[in-house]
Amino acid sequence: MADSANPTSPGAETAKRLSPKGLSADAFSVVLAGGGSAGHVSPLLAIAAALRAADPGVSLLAVGTADGLETRLVPAAGVELAVVDRVPLPRKPTADLFRLPARMLRAVRQSTDILDGANASVLVGVGGYVCTPMYLAARRRGIPIVIHEANSKAGLANRLGSRFTKFTGTAFAQTRIRHGRLVGMPMRRQISALDRSSAAQKAARAALGLDPELTTLIVTGGSLGALRINQTVAQSLPVLHAAGLQVLHITGRGKRILADDGTELSAQRYRQVEYVDAMEDVYAAADLLLCRAGSGTVSELAAVGLPAVVVPLPVGNGEQALNAAPLVAAGGAVLVRDSDFTVDWLERELLPLLTDPQRLERMGTAGRELGIRDADVRMAQMVREAAGR
Repeated sequence: MADSANPTSPGAETAKRLSPKGLSADAFSVVLAGGGSAGHVSPLLAIAAALRAADPGVSLLAVGTADGLETRLVPAAGVELAVVDRVPLPRKPTADLFRLPARMLRAVRQSTDILDGANASVLVGVGGYVCTPMYLAARRRGIPIVIHEANSKAGLANRLGSRFTKFTGTAFAQTRIRHGRLVGMPMRRQISALDRSSAAQKAARAALGLDPELTTLIVTGGSLGALRINQTVAQSLPVLHAAGLQVLHITGRGKRILADDGTELSAQRYRQVEYVDAMEDVYAAADLLLCRAGSGTVSELAAVGLPAVVVPLPVGNGEQALNAAPLVAAGGAVLVRDSDFTVDWLERELLPLLTDPQRLERMGTAGRELGIRDADVRMAQMVREAAGR
């Protein structure tokens, strides 16, 4: 990718296109940085929507990378997107470590161009590769920074950014980050105000191509899929079928499950899809969700009061198990380690749970009491406070 001093670079092109000709000096312009996965993009868009609801005249620009989900989800939400180079921070001494200074310098230049072109009043960062250069560029320009940290264990970029601001919101009370204050996880109003009545459940099932009357297990490993979950569920189809359940299996993009003959795996009362945009339909339709423990998923489960079995991702720094801990402790979810999630476990533990409506109701109530449903508004207020509005 070209250096941002070159007008052909993505950052420079976007900055020039968005240069606010004729804007008054007190115009409110918010740049929101983050991306790569739905866990970053979803709260970013929820904050953007809350800002727009509070101030219809606000100018919004999102910043991400050229290969993340944001390239599809952000424009679809009616927010313009600029991109900067993806600059991973190596955790081990590799060749990438020696290339880091030049890559970071180029990304900071691109980020500075974008902030200048947008006449930014404030930068909002939600984590991800783009946030480090954006935080450094905002500090260089003296632009106020607001951070949202979604995980129980704060990421590198947000830990750096928190050194430059006193405006840091967290999704979880146990998150340790400088100047952190609990706001919850910003989420779309379609989810935070979800109707999980019987009528809404039947309508959502029909919208997803399911039988409105059958007890429903919905499985998702997130936008990228989850190998262990996918494999175990595929192997458990005879058990699930014998129990009279229906299953919607959201496998992740490019993770379709195939049968031995190379065709797509199919069975009675089983449907697989790679991705569902309207997760509110998933949450409304399911009696139980089987999923990873990403921070967004855990927060949304609590907000809507949906019982779940969570299988935390076994790699990284263990943040998914930490994310799920409060919900599990409250009784709103059951946690099983990735290595323990087998066909035997599913038959022994998950099936009795899914066929016990009283226990599911207690779990839903416990989760909902823990949920925060106005984090988008709280973050929008913090952004306006940082910008002096």
